[in-house]
Amino acid sequence: MLAIQLSEWITQCLAVGGYWYIKRLSGNDTQATGSHQAGPYVPNSVAFRVFPELDCPNESNPRLDLRVVADSHSHTADANIIWYNSRLLNGTRNETRITRLGGSSSPLLDRENTGAISLFFFTGNPGERECRYWVCRDEREEDVAEAFAGPVEPGQPLFWNVTGEPVADTAVERERTTCWLEVDQMPAQWLNQFPTPQEVFDTALALQPYCDLPTDDRVMRRRDCEYAVFQSVEHAVESRVIGQGFNSLDAFLTKAQTILQRRKSRSGRSLELQLRAIFDEENIACAFQPTTESGRRPDFIFPSQADYDNARYPADRLRMLAAKTTVKERWRQVINEADRIPTKHLFTLQEGVSERQFAQMRETNVRLVVPRLLHTRYPQSVRGELMTLQDFVTETREIA
Repeated sequence: MLAIQLSEWITQCLAVGGYWYIKRLSGNDTQATGSHQAGPYVPNSVAFRVFPELDCPNESNPRLDLRVVADSHSHTADANIIWYNSRLLNGTRNETRITRLGGSSSPLLDRENTGAISLFFFTGNPGERECRYWVCRDEREEDVAEAFAGPVEPGQPLFWNVTGEPVADTAVERERTTCWLEVDQMPAQWLNQFPTPQEVFDTALALQPYCDLPTDDRVMRRRDCEYAVFQSVEHAVESRVIGQGFNSLDAFLTKAQTILQRRKSRSGRSLELQLRAIFDEENIACAFQPTTESGRRPDFIFPSQADYDNARYPADRLRMLAAKTTVKERWRQVINEADRIPTKHLFTLQEGVSERQFAQMRETNVRLVVPRLLHTRYPQSVRGELMTLQDFVTETREIA
């Protein structure tokens, strides 16, 4: 292909028809962690749907040749897609990855692309083993990708089959038995007026409070449960509308835009609600979205807005926490949010950053707060400088 824009590339792929798999690259995907699991992870359910011939449980690590073309970076590789299935044969692994990508020349193995949105497109033609993909190169391209697919969150990949029907991601599958709601379990009014992010979160919290878990595990499990509740309601509400069809293209586009905007709204609010609930449970005093210099609004100030505004209150007893699901293109937004507090704490669910980007954060006094379970997705050299959520809670409590 000649050099094109992401929006044009998406249009060309849609004209062909096929399978979409969209994710944010983790540190394990790009080899930023130094692991031997180089190459993007693909859920088995996705890999077997696209390539049914890969589903050979009696064969050790079955693999297929796969031509992989990066239209965003003009890079091509004769790769493999491999099902590492040793767990079925008394081993430990049970995962599928795309490998043999050509080393660091591949944008999928460029550590600076850790956290970037990547769109993979497989044609639906039987026996055709080619994957075209696009790794977003900047914030503008990520905006285009999310305008097309909706929010792409770490650890929650998106997948559509040939007909456009989404397949539930692994996070939803993990919580489906306890958090997925059937229609008769939902308040009747939700079918006519979609619940707010707060209502979805409150429902998830009632279903699975996980209050006995450490704070880091609590936020991860609640996130998965809340996402399952949201998707179950979306499925119940929108499947009825879609099943009735549309009488015009404009009607279809309006509905699609409504769904995407709702997903963005939920994504933006979910993490804030999760953290706010945990701070309440841990008796950590804070101001939620206070106002600081020049009308800026950080997510959390500790212990209060009044203390921040009081010039006599010791600055070393103040803390600021920003909450961003991803940080690759947006971490600099927090640098000027609270002038009295030199070190900006930033909570994220992103599954890794490059050593170079981490150094840039450190130089500007941005300190990452990352759930404990995600620390292994970061380079070994930076893990000792990451804070867990519990670390942050403990430190904030001690200085109060």
